[in-house]
Amino acid sequence: MVDDRNMELVRSIYSAWERGDYRSDEWADPEIEFVMADGPDRGSWTGLSEMARAARAALRAWEEHRLVADGLHPLDDERILVLSHRTARGKTSGLTVQADGAELFHMRNGKVTKLVRYLDREGAFAALGWSSAAG
Repeated sequence: MVDDRNMELVRSIYSAWERGDYRSDEWADPEIEFVMADGPDRGSWTGLSEMARAARAALRAWEEHRLVADGLHPLDDERILVLSHRTARGKTSGLTVQADGAELFHMRNGKVTKLVRYLDREGAFAALGWSSAAG
């Protein structure tokens, strides 16, 4: 069973993110692995400064970016899958985009050691060996 402290930590992260506050990194292990599994900015970065740089670069093209947790799903003692919904408007194009994605949190000793972001929920399901009906 998942540690309730891990669930509370993930809830607190989303509480800030849902307000548009991405500044805190106190929840992250100093050597966190940050992965953007899909989309135009895919890649993997290690450490707090690299995670911040990659996240800023990914958000740079957007305004009114909003991320909302649709549900938290503990997978085991150290992993929590969050199904999420994003909306954002392109700074240049003005187009509004929406995506049902997911974030997979790997946790140890009260810190997030790995965060994998999926712009497409199906990618998260596939990585976990699930069909979309299982999610």
